[in-house]
Amino acid sequence: MRVGNKYFRTLWPREPGSPVLQIIDQRQLPHDFVIEDLLTLHDTARAIAEMHVRGAGLIGATAAFGMYQARREGSDLTDAAIFLTSTRPTAVNLQWAVTRMLDAHAAGKDLYVEAMAIADEDAAACQRIGEHGVELVKAIAGRKSLGEPVNILTHCNAGWLAFVDFGSATAPIYKAHADGIDVHVWVDETRPRNQGAQLTMWELMEHGIPCTLIADNTGGHLMQHGMVDICLVGSDRTTRAGDVANKIGTYLKALAAHDNQVPFYAAMPSSTIDWYISDGIRDIPIEQRSSDEILRARGLHDRRIVEPLIAPKGAQAANYAFDVTPARLVTGIITERGICAASLSGLAELFPEQPPRE
Repeated sequence: MRVGNKYFRTLWPREPGSPVLQIIDQRQLPHDFVIEDLLTLHDTARAIAEMHVRGAGLIGATAAFGMYQARREGSDLTDAAIFLTSTRPTAVNLQWAVTRMLDAHAAGKDLYVEAMAIADEDAAACQRIGEHGVELVKAIAGRKSLGEPVNILTHCNAGWLAFVDFGSATAPIYKAHADGIDVHVWVDETRPRNQGAQLTMWELMEHGIPCTLIADNTGGHLMQHGMVDICLVGSDRTTRAGDVANKIGTYLKALAAHDNQVPFYAAMPSSTIDWYISDGIRDIPIEQRSSDEILRARGLHDRRIVEPLIAPKGAQAANYAFDVTPARLVTGIITERGICAASLSGLAELFPEQPPRE
């Protein structure tokens, strides 16, 4: 996507074949645009764990490159796979990418080529998600008065910065904008790490898309007053039955959307679907992160990034990073193959090659 007048993906090798991976350090956004070099497997694992990179598709592509780095370093690939998958337990793309790299190694494939293929496929899948999802936006626009925008509500960052390019939930927005459809995006701040405020707002503004930042608890009010036409969110892991794990707070948005008859769609490439589980509430592990993310804020003050304490000193905090939205609250799932119902039969129709599993 575009940053200023220059095109960027979210990761790339420093030179073709190089074991050095270059990324955009997302911790520095929106105040500073920093390109970071990841020289080793340990650098890459740390970048995933500490959220220099984040988002389902991007951490999968980053982990794939980490496996290439491990091979170049002469590390045991099984140990490297365990090391990488331990960094973020909820997002299934990471496990999927690492497993694919192990399989590629066993088949004698070039791991650099395989890692680059994973990155290219992620970008292509997100582009197709945009092509399918824009039809939903077009249908709403067709019912609007002339000059009235389609109002879209997002949660967290399921944008370009969460994938290799285009994003999942934002891909239909970018496509609609490119097609000349008037859109406006309500952007949840998404506490505690504020990915909406810091990342989604930044990339939408860079792309020239009208957007408004809101506190996390505002969405229900907007829906009650007819100010949201559709909710588009991403996913870090979706079950084969259509339960969607996404950033904490997504479930509450889905409840508000259901109560106000606002369509609620989750967008994701198929690498985000966990075909081995059907009960998301029971079977999806929910990452718990440092309590400091709750206890402190982070922002720019006097040209420095500061993290002031916002709770009483010594306060205890629980920081659940994700929640699960049951399939019954999800209007549909947007994938690279099209849009389907959030159900066993809906996903099976789009992906018939996936065998039934107990």
